[in-house]
Amino acid sequence: MHRREFLQVGTMALGGMQLNELLHAQSLAGDRRKQNSVIFLYQHGGASHFETYDLKPDAPSEIKSQFAPIHTVVPGMDICEHFPLQAKIADKFSLIRSLHHDVNIHSDGGIIALTGKRPEVLDPSSQSKSEHPDFGSITSAVFGMTKNSLPPYITVPQKPYMTRPTYLGVHHGAFEVSDPSADGYRPPLLRLAAGNEASQLANRRVLLKQLDKLKKSIETEGQLSGVDEFREAAFQMLTSAEAVRAFDITAEGDDRRKKYGLDTWGQSCLLALRLAKAGVPAINVYFNTPKNGPEFTNWDDHPGNAMRPGHFAKYMKTRLPYMDRCLTALIEDIFDEGLDDQVMVVVVGEFGRTPKMRYGPPDNSYGRDHWPQAYSALVSGGGLKMGQVIGATNRNGEHPTQRPTTPQDLLATVYRHLGIDLETSFKDFFGRPIPILPHGAPISELL
Repeated sequence: MHRREFLQVGTMALGGMQLNELLHAQSLAGDRRKQNSVIFLYQHGGASHFETYDLKPDAPSEIKSQFAPIHTVVPGMDICEHFPLQAKIADKFSLIRSLHHDVNIHSDGGIIALTGKRPEVLDPSSQSKSEHPDFGSITSAVFGMTKNSLPPYITVPQKPYMTRPTYLGVHHGAFEVSDPSADGYRPPLLRLAAGNEASQLANRRVLLKQLDKLKKSIETEGQLSGVDEFREAAFQMLTSAEAVRAFDITAEGDDRRKKYGLDTWGQSCLLALRLAKAGVPAINVYFNTPKNGPEFTNWDDHPGNAMRPGHFAKYMKTRLPYMDRCLTALIEDIFDEGLDDQVMVVVVGEFGRTPKMRYGPPDNSYGRDHWPQAYSALVSGGGLKMGQVIGATNRNGEHPTQRPTTPQDLLATVYRHLGIDLETSFKDFFGRPIPILPHGAPISELL
């Protein structure tokens, strides 16, 4: 076992926390054994509200959506024409059309969306890293490793580049799982416990000696100390049949896998549901692009996104059906399996897109720029009130005119669902108590 794998084991063991921290955090959370979960689909790049959930068909031609609105089963809730499957299940989700903040930088906007805290110094180069942990690391610090020996915070198919666990310790960082749609996919580390390879772990004393040796070689004093149960928990994780089953997406039938889509988004959503059903409280799907190739881009639909020439609507027309399929499948399965109280789904990015479109390089491409002043989110499940539109923007989609809502409010709703006390705080590197949110309250219309 290598040094990097050992750190991954630490993440999956006790969530990396000291025993006294675990007991304190679980007491705040009521030590809930029937763990609620959130599946967070993070639309990296910032999805256009005009081309998804807030189309503004009556706005001037240089502003209104490039797509036509369609009716849903919920009167008054029109969405994009490329979301026909979602239109049929709109009574199983709610839309928030009045999110807003004031930072138009990818990394810093993502930090706000995922941590609820605005960076003290903005980084126009979009390479900043968070000064505070995101919602998943907070969840890890509160709950620790699940009863099925799974990590409390898992990201698929990669972790957000702009957030880090900071003063909670590296052990509360996300456990990153690679693309489950890839050929030959096998989850990291857990392959050791699969099939005949489990016999490699039969000699428990050999494994524990390896862990001890590696532990001493890692210069992270104060981060791995104080957990007497570390070795035992690591071994339990590596030999946990429940953990292996949760990650084994091949156990799903071909028809169900095809229902979600045999692409990165589809299989990531299906794996996320398996993890939620296994008791993982925080799953973050990095909803960047469903496939690789010249016809695929992420949600950063300015002119020349990823140096792809042409009209942004062409790329969105390719991308949106993938989202429609996997998101609809996920929501349907959650409700059909009676998990809609236990599992909450959130779909949101770091900001929206500008009302006015523009031309730019390469080859006079066309698109919308960053716009944090107004954007939308979708919420499903979580025992919340579905089939409604919360908030509204003005005629041109520039700013909220009804029920302005913040990223902090959305995260407060997530924490409430997970059973995390909003008064919870953690000490930073200087020993100062830092609340998990600086402000914000659960969105009352959803409760």
